[in-house]
Order: sequence, then structure tokens, then C-alpha cells
Amino acid sequence: MNEMFVASMVAVFEPANLLLVLVGVIAGIVVGALPGLSATMAIALLVPFTFTMQPVHGLILMGAIYVAAIYGGSFSAILLNTPGTPSAIATTFDGYPMAKRGQSYQAIVAATMASVFGGLIGVLFLLFLSPPLSRLSLRFGPPEFFWLTTFGLTIIATLSTRSILKGLIGGAFGLLLSMIGIAPIEGSVRFTFGSVSLQSGIALIPALIGFFCIPEVLGMIERKAEHYTAIPYRRQRRVLWRVLIRILRRPLLVIRSAVIGTIVGIIPGAGGNIAAMVSYNEAVRASRRPDTFGKGNVDGVVAAESANNAEVSGSLIPLLTLGIPGAPPAAVLLGALLLHGMRPGMELFTYHGRVTYTFMLSLVLANVLILPVGIFSGRWVSRLVTRIPVTLLAPLVFFLSVIGSFAINRNIFDVFVMLLFGFIGYLGRKINLSPGPIVLGLILGSICEQGLVQSILMGRASGSILAMFFTRPLSIVLILLTLLSAAWPFMAKAIRRKREGRAR
Repeated sequence: MNEMFVASMVAVFEPANLLLVLVGVIAGIVVGALPGLSATMAIALLVPFTFTMQPVHGLILMGAIYVAAIYGGSFSAILLNTPGTPSAIATTFDGYPMAKRGQSYQAIVAATMASVFGGLIGVLFLLFLSPPLSRLSLRFGPPEFFWLTTFGLTIIATLSTRSILKGLIGGAFGLLLSMIGIAPIEGSVRFTFGSVSLQSGIALIPALIGFFCIPEVLGMIERKAEHYTAIPYRRQRRVLWRVLIRILRRPLLVIRSAVIGTIVGIIPGAGGNIAAMVSYNEAVRASRRPDTFGKGNVDGVVAAESANNAEVSGSLIPLLTLGIPGAPPAAVLLGALLLHGMRPGMELFTYHGRVTYTFMLSLVLANVLILPVGIFSGRWVSRLVTRIPVTLLAPLVFFLSVIGSFAINRNIFDVFVMLLFGFIGYLGRKINLSPGPIVLGLILGSICEQGLVQSILMGRASGSILAMFFTRPLSIVLILLTLLSAAWPFMAKAIRRKREGRAR
């Protein structure tokens, strides 16, 4: 492993990889800063174009865009009071009030440094937690994978949307979509409606592009009458050092926020917006002056940005080790891994070890590059946000969506799949049904079904199906986690009502 790690460190600094990281960081910041675009959409559009690239080059480029896009959302959050990505919602609470007071540059610098520190702490967790968890995955048999996916689906339903019922509906719909095609065990053909093109199931990448890109295009068209006016800002001397010293004097704030972001990222379906909100709430609770938050407290910006950038690496931990994406962008990265023939688990850290470690170490470089690129390109990015017309941006994204869907299999049917799911995703947005549960249900469905059927067959061979599901130690742990996850929303509601009753 040590030799592989050293070889990966050397590989990161190869000229081609350095260039890809730089390009990814610049592109990610632009995408994240533009209201209406998102990291998920950018990665989904990029996946088909990485098919002809070496796996390590494609992963490095997508990883850099993922990291930088989450940070880029802070620009529009601070200067426009419009989060460029959902992860930047909490940044608006104090970032925009600071900008209105004439401290926009200080807010941008604080967001940049917090993103760098939080991102680096998250990558450390990724580097040190992933290998042991991948070894643990060797102990997972079909029953464990069944309960693991069930656990993931319960969390998706309860965390990725405000309505538990809508989350469950989305997850169930994703499971139904995963059953289209030839069954993985017995080989029966299901739900194809006589179409030969559906026998191989729903193509993952076109579905991802449809769910995450087309609704954004239609949303941009709906909002085309909106005009954004950014608060102007200019560089100020010594602000960089003052903000750095302030952050270093409060190391607990950054560390706590980054740890929260990483833990939330590991939870399937949670996402950077939840990580930032939880971290912001904890910063308010721990502050000696909580009344200053929401009025331009720089600690609020630091807490939000540290958490949402640490969440990036946290979402990759269950993805690389167990094949369970922690966030929608990680789900798209899973599609990229499968497209290149790389299966998550121990295989990634042995057979594909050099590619995997090079990818993870490139995230360190991407987070470091955010500092100079973000600081020196801020004014240019803010102008770009207000000047790119929707009449140019929307057709470009739609064109790339069509080309990307067609390019993977060179099949026009995939384009129709993309358009269908894009329309479904758009309707879902109208009723506040997030595409996250649907997509993750689609991804986890085949793993869940395969684990279920294989466990039943193993139980019949051993003489007890129930014993196969309910007596294995890891299965018991996952069952308890599943029950806790399913019951938690109701428990939290009861606790909230109890607190409100005491307050009265």
C-alpha cells in the first residue's frame, strides 16, 4: 500500500493531471457561481465526455469540478443573496449582510479559506477511513448488502426532502425503475413493454442527465426575466491576513464544522445543504454572541463553507467503499466509475489502487488551488454571473445534455430516456419532489434486489431464510440502524413538540 500511495503522489503532479485539476477548479467555480447550475449537473454533463479519457484523468477532472462548484456557490450567495448551489444556502445568512455593509471582499476571503480548510480536513477523513471500510466490505454478503441498501433508502427518504411521504414515493419510484429489464438472478424480462432497448434496463447516465440537467434548463427559461445585480467589491489590503488570523484563532470552529460536514456527507442522500445548515446551527449554539448571527458575522460564513466543502469528501467515503453514494454528485461519480469498469469496494483499493489514490490525492490539490484561483478570479466571476444571458446558457446546457446522452452507447433511445426523465424531474420539482431519492433508488435498487434474492436462495440451502436475514452480526447492526433511521423523523418531531411545550 505504501508503494502505491507514493506512486499516486508522484502521479498527481504529472503535467496532464495538474492541468486537469486547474481546469476543473476554474470550471467548477464558474458553474457553482452561476445561479441555476449545480455541481451535479456539471458532472452529469461531463461523464459521457470522459468515456474516451483514461479513468484517472476523468475522475480527477470530475473531482476538481465537484470540489470547486460547491465552493463557487458562495460567490452568488454573498454578492447576490442567491445561492449558486443548494450547499450555499446557509452562506447567504451572514455573507450577504456583510456584503451590504461593504465587507464583500472579507466575506469572499473567509468563504475561500474556510472552504480550503474544511475541504482538506474532509480529504484526510477520506484517505484514512476509506481503506479500512473497504476491508470491512469484504465481510459483506448478500444479506448485509440488502440491509445496507434498505438503510440507505430510509435515510434518503427522510433527509433529502421536507416531506417524508414524498421522499418515500421518490425512493419507491426509483426502485421500480431499477426493475426494468432482465432480472439479475433468474433472467426473466420485466416491464419492457415489448421494447428491446429496455431489456438492458434504464441507462444510468442518460437518466442522471435527465433528472439533474433538463429541470435546470427549464427552470432557467422560467426565470429568464430575472436580472441579477451583484454588490460590487474590490480587493482590500491586509484583509487576507486578518481573516486568516481570525480563522486560526478559532480552530475549533473550522474543525467542528468540517467534522459535521464529513459525517453528514457519509449519510446517503443528506447533501451539502444539510451539512451547512447543521454546522451553522452548531456555530450559533456555541457562540458567546449568538444574536450577531444573521447580521453579518463572519463565523457564520466560515461554519457554512467549512461544512459543505468537507461534505464532498464525506460523500465519497461510502461511494468508494460500499458503492452507496452519499450525495447526488457522488451518485453521478458512481455512474462514471461503472462506465469505466471500476466496482466500488476492496477492488478499488487493490486492483485499481493507483487510480483510486491518485483521485483522492488530487482532491487535496484541488482544495489548495481554490485559494489562489478563488481570490484572484473573484471580480471576474462576479461579472460573469450577471452578464451571461439565459438565452445562451440554456440552449448550451440542453445541447450538451443531448450529445452526452447519445455519446455513451450511440443510441438515440438514450436521448428519449433522458428527455422523459428530464420532464419527470421538472414535474417533481413543481411538487417539491427531489430527484435525489429517485436517482439513488434507481442505483440502489439492483443491489437491493440482488442481495434479497441471493439471501433467499442461501437461506433455502441452509434450511432457514429468516436466520439468514436476522442472525448475522453485521445484519443485526444494519437492521437497528434502519429502524432508527425510519423512526428518527417521528422521534425528532416528538422531541420538538416537547421542547415547545416546556417553553410555553
